[in-house]
Amino acid sequence: MRQYYVYILTNYTKTTLYIGVTNNVEYRVAEHKTGEGSCFTGKYNLKFLVYYEEYDSILDAIYREKQLKKWNREWKEELINEMNPKWEDLSKEWYE
Repeated sequence: MRQYYVYILTNYTKTTLYIGVTNNVEYRVAEHKTGEGSCFTGKYNLKFLVYYEEYDSILDAIYREKQLKKWNREWKEELINEMNPKWEDLSKEWYE
């Protein structure tokens, strides 16, 4: 069974958030870390995975991504704080 992910990246200073969807979160985050992810993430140096959710359906994942993109910054921060109160890079151990 294939899994899909909605994820949130930020930069070192935690000033900018990026929300994306993928079927391979480890590979996609690696792309962002090396500057291959997207122009937006490269421009703002968004390399820290601070939040993700897992879905069985791509349609559910896309729906959630669109929903989160409409949220204000405060709601997004509350969501991240529930899973990752220190805003640590959840992917740091993946690439060691």
